[in-house]
Amino acid sequence: MCRGNSYTGGLVRPPGDSFERAIRTRQARIDPALARAQHAEYCSALRSAGFKVEALPADEDNPDSCFVQDPAIVVAGHGILCRMGTGSRAAEPEGISAWLDARFPVSRIEAPGTLEGGDVAVLADRLLVGQSGRTNAAGIAQLRCILEPLGVAVTAVPVAEHLHLLSGMSYVGHNTMLALASRADDPALSGVDIVAVPDEESMAANALANESKVILAAGNPRTAAALRARGFEVLETPLSAFAAADGGVTCLALVW
Repeated sequence: MCRGNSYTGGLVRPPGDSFERAIRTRQARIDPALARAQHAEYCSALRSAGFKVEALPADEDNPDSCFVQDPAIVVAGHGILCRMGTGSRAAEPEGISAWLDARFPVSRIEAPGTLEGGDVAVLADRLLVGQSGRTNAAGIAQLRCILEPLGVAVTAVPVAEHLHLLSGMSYVGHNTMLALASRADDPALSGVDIVAVPDEESMAANALANESKVILAAGNPRTAAALRARGFEVLETPLSAFAAADGGVTCLALVW
């Protein structure tokens, strides 16, 4: 079964100098020094949220490798090594495979399938997978074959307007979901309490929760207030350097 938002560990990888060459969808300067400083604050937030943090060294050969959520996921105590949907990130799964193999039974997504962790939302009773520009139908079918025997129901969700599914929604536990207005009426979210994220706070749709503590990108006061009104403790952390590379809170940690 899915565990929802009750985790013990989080794996991170700090950005290297090569992060300035990370993929981005808009013209924005990426400052690796600022990113490293913000990454350290992010790791502090993880610890405050109850995660035991493990860190891999920076990988200068792979500029996007600080987004460690994408090349692998852990669900129901099982590791899945992903196959990236972007050629420039193809080497990242192998860079994490030894760490994953040492801790979990592991399955792999194989060609022609693609799957990135940013398209995977783990709810208390099911798992949503975005079919996006990074994750295809073949990858979702393979994930379903891996997880359904473990008792995890997998639901595909079309993603057209965002990079990943988690760019527009994220589950924070206690039957509560953050979602942009464009995703709030998605049939896949039926039965879940939706916290509507204002368009001007779009980065807040991507959050990472453990029990009742939610790590949220700083600068999103309306979303933070809505979460606090529901009884969550909000840990705000600056992530502007990662937003320049289309990254958010969940992108920076592989959690289990």
